[in-house]
Amino acid sequence: MSLTIRRSIFTDQPEEILQQMIESMEQAVIGKRDAIELLMIAVICGGHVLMEDVPGVGKTTLVRALAKTIDCRFKRLQFTPDLLPADITGVSILNRQTNEFEFREGPLFSNIVLADELNRASPKTQSALLEAMEEKHVSVDGITFPLPVPFLLLATQNPIEYEGTYPLPEAQLDRFLIRIRLGYPSAAHEAEMLGRNPDRHPLDRVRPVIEREQLKELQRRVRSVHVDESVKQYIVELVSATRHHQWIALGASPRASLALMHASQARALLMGRGYVLPDDVKQTLSPVVAHRLRLTAEARINRQHAEGLLNQIVNQVHIPGLPRIGKGTGPS
Repeated sequence: MSLTIRRSIFTDQPEEILQQMIESMEQAVIGKRDAIELLMIAVICGGHVLMEDVPGVGKTTLVRALAKTIDCRFKRLQFTPDLLPADITGVSILNRQTNEFEFREGPLFSNIVLADELNRASPKTQSALLEAMEEKHVSVDGITFPLPVPFLLLATQNPIEYEGTYPLPEAQLDRFLIRIRLGYPSAAHEAEMLGRNPDRHPLDRVRPVIEREQLKELQRRVRSVHVDESVKQYIVELVSATRHHQWIALGASPRASLALMHASQARALLMGRGYVLPDDVKQTLSPVVAHRLRLTAEARINRQHAEGLLNQIVNQVHIPGLPRIGKGTGPS
């Protein structure tokens, strides 16, 4: 597919470009359109993604497919316990000719960075990502170096195997815009996968759709999607409810409110709208907020999970545009 996109289509109908990107990625990852759409929401928001699932379901393939769809710099980092912060941010090296230190950029200086098995790195190395994820720059030897624009960190982790891993701290989890779980494919999709040409890698089917500058324009376009004051209040009420739920020990932060609004704007753009509906908020609530919550011991004993508690909150919070049902207002 050609990288040359007519300006009028790109400016006036960005949803067509997004659908082309999704269809290109589906050539490599079969039957995971919902996960791909969530990934696209994060990408056009400029947010980072945590892909949490068991090995072998296509997490790394999905990220590499995204990188091929966007014609920009891509680096893959395999996180291990012996990985050092300088291995990802870069290091200052003495130039013997000039007798001065020169900064050599690490793999973090890319547009899309795949942090494979992030939870296998030590807390010291994990903390090196905090500044990059939030402020889009790194500090080495007291000097600040800006990261390329756009900068997206896509991290994977295995939630089942805990031996030799370091749980991600809440401060780092809060910096991921969205958490995605792929799950196992259906029997039909798995059979389709087995029937493909074994001599051709699935990623060979993926073709570039947009360039880096066009992605930056898409990210700017997301911020222009209208969010009504009533929808903003709906977001605040949903997030605030997580801070007062009896089974949630740590509720969502104000950063989660901003993330939920931006993700809702991105979903609206993906659906071809210039305004956010309450349904956009409801559909993005769990992927954006669930990983930011810490449940009480009682909740874990009763086998509660964050997604289920968020569904309870959605059913309790009034949806803008609908009449409030209260005492004396029900059906006669």
